[in-house]
Order: sequence, then structure tokens, then C-alpha cells
Amino acid sequence: MSYRDLREWLEQVEHMGELKVLDGADWNLEMGTITALASKGKADSPAFLFDQIKGYPKGYRVLVGLFESLRRSALTTNLPVDITRHEFIDAWRKRLSNPQSIAPITVSSGPILENVYDGSDIDLWKFPVPFWHEKDGGRYIGTGDIVITRDPDDGWINMGTYRIMVHDRDTIAIWMSPGKHGRIHRTKYFENGKSCPVVACFGQDPLLHLIASKPEPFGRSELDYVGGIKGQAVEVIKGEVTGLPIPAHAEIAIEGEILPRESKIEGPFGEWTGYYASGERLEPVVKVKRLYHRNNPIITGSPPFRPTGRSDGCSDLIRSAYIRDQLEKTGVPDIIDVASYYNRFMTVVSIRQRYAGHARQAGLVASQCHAGAYLGRYVIVVDDDIDVTDINDVLWAMCTRVDPVQSVEIIRRAWSGPLDPAIPKDKKGFSSRMIIDACRPYEWLKDFPAAVEISAQQKDAAMRNWRELFDRREK
Repeated sequence: MSYRDLREWLEQVEHMGELKVLDGADWNLEMGTITALASKGKADSPAFLFDQIKGYPKGYRVLVGLFESLRRSALTTNLPVDITRHEFIDAWRKRLSNPQSIAPITVSSGPILENVYDGSDIDLWKFPVPFWHEKDGGRYIGTGDIVITRDPDDGWINMGTYRIMVHDRDTIAIWMSPGKHGRIHRTKYFENGKSCPVVACFGQDPLLHLIASKPEPFGRSELDYVGGIKGQAVEVIKGEVTGLPIPAHAEIAIEGEILPRESKIEGPFGEWTGYYASGERLEPVVKVKRLYHRNNPIITGSPPFRPTGRSDGCSDLIRSAYIRDQLEKTGVPDIIDVASYYNRFMTVVSIRQRYAGHARQAGLVASQCHAGAYLGRYVIVVDDDIDVTDINDVLWAMCTRVDPVQSVEIIRRAWSGPLDPAIPKDKKGFSSRMIIDACRPYEWLKDFPAAVEISAQQKDAAMRNWRELFDRREK
């Protein structure tokens, strides 16, 4: 089920019965509304491919809902499409414990070179750039994108995902949150009075976007990591303007420079928190020096909306794997499971208690490890009889095993960011964390009241004897 580029990925998704083509939608809010109501955050919803978009020719398309099913997430990450949630996380834990890297290979040509424009021929408005949310400050071509920069000191290549607003035909804004690797690169160039070279792609292999949005360690190239996951090198061309790698099978790409002394208002934009928390601000202008695109190009969109209480989205599953891997690498024993909710605001960790303080240790480490530290809010630690993927089970543990005076810890001045809606504008950057120990108290663990449960044997017997009843309820 491997694939080479976005178009082969789409063919396989269509074969799986998980692609729906929608003709005639309007780029102005209608595509965003459809995405929010029918795709984003909806378990097992299909991917939507918008075509014949109002005011644009047939073939200039926008794709959303890349990872809303486990099967598409597995296809994207080179895993069996019939994989279960636990198998998916275990596979990613193994990858994190033994990461494979294959450096990209530079090729002389590729589909991205089918159309190349310079100077006055550059026009980003030729694409159906969506206006996603009603209060957005402009049209955003970059939501399911990748942004490539180079560290000016040692030359390592970073690939991140950042929102990108179109100002005019050859000018864009890339908003990078403080602390992100692309922002660090940009700052280094600016400190030396130089423009920052940049490549951005607005349609590409979904795995590139997925890994670009993950917390890889500073200095590790995401392009190398994608090659390791796919088992073959990513083909890139060398940009003539920036010298940066451009994925050869991307749909749309630009080369440009982030200017240190020219800024325009960027934002606001409805972010993954479900709020316009970052507002609007002056952001450095990106001057597009060269535009590339394939024939009949596809913009990959991943517009954020109000998050749902799911823990089985692709990003949540991979974040759970990262957090569990980092917990275990610090020496925290007997981690049973990890779940991530609301796009990182809440992490739930289940453990098999082994010693006094074990639950606090797990909670504190989960709140401050690299994968869990940025813009977190709550970490809840539960016993191994609690299903971390069932939010009702987690809330039951909180309601029945927590004494607020004894069971809660607060960490102050932790890593936050401009998107945090609960922090005033003049105090952005820091936030607090609540660690909730929802485990049965260790010191009287054996005397804690027994829970009302159905044994696995009894459950299996009922399912066998009354299968028709349960099958009907699932429908």
C-alpha cells in the first residue's frame, strides 16, 4: 500500500472508499464550513477533494481531512491499514526507540517543475486560496503545508508546519510561534542583518506535513526521518534561488526570502485552540522569488476549528507515542497507556503503581517532556484499570479517586505560547500546568473499595451469546 506522492495517496484512499469529491464549492467560507461540519474532528469521515471551485478552473483543487481515519493515518505512515489504535501507537514507539534516517536524494527533475514562474509572472491568486473562518484576517494558503529553512550556523535543514497568509500575488506572511525551530533559524539570520531563505510547499506527500508538525529534536532533519519511515529517500530538487531542497513531487512550492526590515499585519486566524488567541500583529514579509506548481495542482488544507474530545486522531496518536517514549526513556516504569486530548491541552497517562510517588513522577515528567510541554494544561494519571481512550472512564476516576487537597500539583511558569487563549496578551509565553493524580492512593491501595466491574470472561460470553443484540446497537 506504499505510495510515491499525494496523487498516488489519493488513488489508494479512493480505492479504500474514503475519498469524496465535491464540485462547485466557494473558496470564501463555504469550503471551511463544509470542512468543519463534515470532516474536521469527525471520526472516520472521508477526505474531501474540492474541485471546480467558484471562480477557478477545473483541476485547481483543495484537499482536506487527510488524517480523520485510522486507515488513512496508517497508509500515510507506512503501516498496515487494518491496524488497531494500540498497534499504531506501539509501532510508533518502536520507531521512536530506533529511529531510521535516510537522507533525501537530489534529482534533476520532477513534476513540481511542470510550471515555473519568476518575477512579474508570479501570482499566488491563481490558486483557490481558502478564506477558512469568518473572522480571519485574510486568505490562508498554508495550513496543511511544509516550510523548509536552513540553520545558518551548521547548515541543518528544518521542516516545520506554520500558517501562511497571502498578502498579494508575490508576498506572503509565515507565522512561526516562539521556540519553534523555523523561528530560531529566522532569528539567527535577522541578528546578522540578513534575509532568511525559505521554501514553502502547499500540497505534498501527507507524510511530509505530518512529520513537519511533530516535535523532532533540534538538529534532526525531518526530511531524513520521512525517508526512514518510507524506507526510501525523499526526492528533492535544489532550489536555484535559495539552495534549499524542494520535494520533487510537491503540488505547489515557492522559494523566497523572509525580510528582516519589512513587515505587514498578519492575522487574526482561527487556530487549533478553537480561538483567535494570537490576534493580529506585524510579521516579517516573505517575498516570493519563484513559484512552482504541477499541472492541475492540489492545495492540502488542514484548517483548525474547535477541537473535539477525541484521542484517536493521527496527531493525537503520534503525540501519545512520543510522550510514552519520552516517559520510558526517563526511567518511569510500568506505563500502560497514554492518550492526548484537545490537541495537547490534556494528557492522560495510565500506570501500574509500583511505589509511593510513582503517579506524581509520571505526571510531572509527562507535563514537561518535549512532546508534552508546549501549551499543555492538564496531565491526569490513572490506574491501569482505567481506559485512557474513554473520557468517561477518565472522568469517573477523577470523580472517585481524587481528593483535590491531596491529589493536585501546580507547575508555574511553564512553556506556553501566543496561541494560549487563557493568558492575557501582556503575559504571553508562560502558563501553568495542573497535575491530577487520579490513582487510588498508594498508601492504602489494597484497602481501596473494589470497583464494580464485568470480567473479561463474562463480557466475552455475553458478546458470543447475544451478538445480534450488540451488533444492532453498534449500527
